[in-house]
Amino acid sequence: MSDPNDRLPPLNALRAFEAAARRLSFTQAADELNVTPGAISQQIRQLEDYAGTPLFKRTGRSVLLTDAAQASLPLVREAFERISEAGRIMQAPARKGRVMVSCAPSFAAKWLAPKLGEFHRTHDGVEAWISADMGLTDFTMADADFAIRYGRGVYEGLKSEKLLDETVLPVCSPALLEGPDAIKKPEDLRHHTLLHDESGENDPSCPDWASWLRARGVEGVDGNRGPRFNQAILVIESAAAGRGVALAKQAIAASDLASGRLVAPFADGSTLIDFGYWLVWPKGRHLSPDVRAFMKWVKTEATKGEIVGV
Repeated sequence: MSDPNDRLPPLNALRAFEAAARRLSFTQAADELNVTPGAISQQIRQLEDYAGTPLFKRTGRSVLLTDAAQASLPLVREAFERISEAGRIMQAPARKGRVMVSCAPSFAAKWLAPKLGEFHRTHDGVEAWISADMGLTDFTMADADFAIRYGRGVYEGLKSEKLLDETVLPVCSPALLEGPDAIKKPEDLRHHTLLHDESGENDPSCPDWASWLRARGVEGVDGNRGPRFNQAILVIESAAAGRGVALAKQAIAASDLASGRLVAPFADGSTLIDFGYWLVWPKGRHLSPDVRAFMKWVKTEATKGEIVGV
């Protein structure tokens, strides 16, 4: 006869608990799980009845974790990761020949997607799928085999491997190198619109126009003027259309620089920054031969480099 104390907690309630504990918000957990906040509250009460102790301290609209919740949350997350991995192993025959990678939209569009034709030519029978999104991937819920993320490479519970360093440099249309206001030196930027990339990554080492100009002793150019964009690809496209000069991430601009659609007008204009691009996947995840082949190919592409001169 089984011990009543060995009975499993309700799994739906555990999912609600994990989401609410991670976000410290029943409303945000409800949005994530596509249910109502009332349903989350009901699931939490059910789990608290099971545990025999409160799991959250309600303080107005916000919630805090009790000691019992804080102690159990890492184990709950690990359990869902193992369940997710078990599901992936069960699905392995159906997934054979398919690799799913998650990455930011600008990196997907400007760096990864243009190279996929070569991968498919050299890896017959393997399809690479891209999921473009800005947020960190929750591997317990997402279908991605691995992710490519921009940052310092430190992600709790995940393995990471450096893919690319990143530099920032001014880029513009070749047309801006000609005419009466042709760009020859940084001081010439006073005659042109400055385009700003404000994608949201918090990298203190990444210069904005004001700090880039200041570091080079450039005077007479207002580094704060000009339009701002919340996606790196929008900055690149605006620069390529001749609407101004962008301070751009080299990896995002590389294909346009290589094709001549963009040019880098200053030989000493680039600045190496702390953030880079990382391959990221859960610790303990079984990576199929197809996934390993795709990751190896991505790393090979990253070593090739791009043309970035004028």
